[in-house]
Amino acid sequence: MPYLSEMSIKVENVSKQYGSQLALNKVSFAVNKGEILGFLGPNGAGKSTLMKIITAYISADNGHVEVCDENVHQENTNVKKNIGYLPEHNPLYTEMYVKEYLSFIAKLYACSSDSVSLMIEKTGLSAEQHKRIGQLSKGYRQRVGLAAALIHDPQVLVLDEPTTGLDPNQMIEIRQLIKDCGKDKTVMLSSHIMPEVEKMCDRVVIIHEGNVVANERIANLKKKNINLENYFQKLTGQ
Repeated sequence: MPYLSEMSIKVENVSKQYGSQLALNKVSFAVNKGEILGFLGPNGAGKSTLMKIITAYISADNGHVEVCDENVHQENTNVKKNIGYLPEHNPLYTEMYVKEYLSFIAKLYACSSDSVSLMIEKTGLSAEQHKRIGQLSKGYRQRVGLAAALIHDPQVLVLDEPTTGLDPNQMIEIRQLIKDCGKDKTVMLSSHIMPEVEKMCDRVVIIHEGNVVANERIANLKKKNINLENYFQKLTGQ
């Protein structure tokens, strides 16, 4: 489908309530085409809830969300075709082999077998492709999750805590992989690791208690000599 808009993700006045708890309160922001956005907030701030709404896994109570000019509520199937989603708890079939699993995911999206080989190479899984997923380190499992999210060549990537639990070397590898993806895709990622966000992202949106409390370009913060970690703590009261 041709894509003309300059915004890959548009969130307008989105609210979500679980019982008496207001998880999101009229949240609004946009993510531009080709941008890597860091979506930050303390635990319980509403990050995962909004990511699930954007990826059409759950519905908002109020508000409007578009992904690549498609209404998430009305065009659910088209939205999912345009999005690659890696949730915080990477759901993998650990008894399957890497290549077998990615071939299975490719069939779900009606992708060619060539896409499997291409993604294995792109995500650095060539040496691991004949291993069971359960035998892999957490870093390589994250690579498998990213490969599954990318295999249908989506325009938008939504990554929920993609570097959590990785050692420093694994973190560098996954960071570079995400930056490479950002060259031709729009990426929205959440993380608690501020130095990683500063290195990977073009802009940050900070959410606290269901409200957007900041929307700033990383370059602007650096010009003002504002440390992202201190800025985050000041805004979220942590």
